[in-house]
Parts: sequence; structure tokens; C-alpha cells
Amino acid sequence: MFRTIPFAALIALSACNMTQEVDGSELFAANCSGCHGTDGKGNADMAIALGRNIPDLTHIAARNGGTFDHDAVMSQIDGLHRKEGSPMPEFGDDDLGPIVMVGSTPIPAELLALSGYLESIQE
Repeated sequence: MFRTIPFAALIALSACNMTQEVDGSELFAANCSGCHGTDGKGNADMAIALGRNIPDLTHIAARNGGTFDHDAVMSQIDGLHRKEGSPMPEFGDDDLGPIVMVGSTPIPAELLALSGYLESIQE
């Protein structure tokens, strides 16, 4: 698994394989902030309209004993292991950009960038 190398280094290495760098903060603003808020705290108007508690994405690591699990985060975004009935869209149904290789694992560039951005906003 690729967690043995610091994730920031993996993003930098994988960026060498992309023709254009993917900006996780821009992807978040365009695809996630409607529900999770511009700050990732789950307080956007859409969350209120849904009448559901939307997870605070700034505490992913805190909820996981202080560890930010990139595999679990990317799986949640992609929809691979999401619980049935979740109001969150399955972004894996869309094109998540070119594939980059992280070690021997192919990962969509946008999925990798979003996970990196979410790690950067942890409190």
C-alpha cells in the first residue's frame, strides 16, 4: 500500500505524470462546498435544506484516532464502500481525471487531489 511514503511526496511525484496539475481546493469548491461548506465543516445551505447532519471534513483524522486514512477517504468520495442510502453523490460514476500511478496503484488524479486537500484542512 502507498501509505509508507508521506502522502504529500506521493502527490508531488504523481503530479509529474500529469500534463496539468489538479488543484484539490478548486475541486472541493466546485463539487463539495455546496454541502460541506467552503470551510469543510458541513454547514452549507444545502446541508440545512437536506435536513441531515453533514460530516465536518476538518475532523476526519480526529475521528480516526489522529490518522488521516487516504484510502478510506478516497473510497468514500468515489462511492466504492459507501453505505446504501447515503445522500452523497458517487463521484466515481463521473470522470475523475487522468489516471496517475502512485507506486503500482492507478488512482484518478482528481480523487488524489481531493484527498490531499482534505488532509490539508484537518484541525
